[in-house]
Amino acid sequence: MKICGVIAEYNPFHNGHLYHLKEARKQTGADVIIVVMSGNFLQRGEPAISDKWSRAKVALQNGADIVIELPVDFSVQPADYFAEGAVSILNSLNCDVLCFGSEDGDSQAFEKAADLYVKHESELDKLFKTTHQKNQTYAHNFNEVLSTYFSNFPLDLSLPNNILGFAYAKEIRKHKYPMAIKTVSRLNSQYHDRDLDSQQSIASATAIRAALIKQDSTVQELKRFAPAGTIDSLESRPVVSWNDFFPYLNYQITLLPTEELRNMYMMETGLEYRFKEKISTAFNMEELLEKVKTKQLTWVSLQRICFHILMNNSRESMSVRMGKIDAVRLLGFTSAGQAYINQSKSKFTVQLISNVNKKTATMLAQDIRAGNLYRLAEKSRIDDQDFYTKPINFIDIKDLN
Repeated sequence: MKICGVIAEYNPFHNGHLYHLKEARKQTGADVIIVVMSGNFLQRGEPAISDKWSRAKVALQNGADIVIELPVDFSVQPADYFAEGAVSILNSLNCDVLCFGSEDGDSQAFEKAADLYVKHESELDKLFKTTHQKNQTYAHNFNEVLSTYFSNFPLDLSLPNNILGFAYAKEIRKHKYPMAIKTVSRLNSQYHDRDLDSQQSIASATAIRAALIKQDSTVQELKRFAPAGTIDSLESRPVVSWNDFFPYLNYQITLLPTEELRNMYMMETGLEYRFKEKISTAFNMEELLEKVKTKQLTWVSLQRICFHILMNNSRESMSVRMGKIDAVRLLGFTSAGQAYINQSKSKFTVQLISNVNKKTATMLAQDIRAGNLYRLAEKSRIDDQDFYTKPINFIDIKDLN
């Protein structure tokens, strides 16, 4: 049996994701596709536009066989930590191959790049420490180190999906996971494209989100870019954005003592004072980020910091939790997925939790907190995310397609 792993966010699930799942199955010959998906808060520090259950359901409708939640401590992270958590879960579930989308589209280039990096990691770390510029972002400095050390590095790491793919490949090589690498080229739109092209059927998730949040388009006007399940989900649930959480962030930053704010995970030295100063004149999330950002701190970095402020995640608490992942939430499965779980669960090195109760809640405490936080966007329309929700079962429930 061939098991293919996919790492995703599906924010929201669109035709590009559908193409990727089809290609993943075709190119790897997979019998089962396992998707490790970010939950209610995502890698770029944003809340998901719709909750984890609705996104998992659409993934199962369109090619996934098992959907697992990436723990929130790893989901709201830079690429390396995000990859560390997701790849380790797929390895724990005995995936044979990891298939991801990229701008490059050359699997061998990722393998070669990962081999080069792992082989020279200690020298690259030393070079990074001695040459990094404080007024530049981490990504800029990292690319400078690679271009300085290697005359012809195999990948262009200025592109977001290449960056994530490289992070996945590094994790596989670093830990010697028995997992092959396969990449599928992105079609038509680029990751950061913010405009919808009415002549195409594929648009970036960024453009779709922007159209919905700014109300430039109705959900029905997006039908050409996403499968029916996504459209149904977006019509029946609130469209969630950072501004839904801004009042709570405002409260946290205003009332937290400066020394506690200083100790928040990812907080840069002195940034706590900027937050304290700028929050008093900011009336929404965009205003706050514009006022606080600096040359070396990207919008995305600030969003991640703001999430950790909301969750009250200190450096110490995060360092304790960023070890081995012992348990993950099973969000849903098909008949093929269930058969694989039943056949192989004794060999898994991570526990799949299907029902949250008093006993299992301790293993998923952070994800439950994140789910409770997410519901604050609109409690009347966002269901409980954990205690009263069981995995989506495509075997017994016939009306999901």
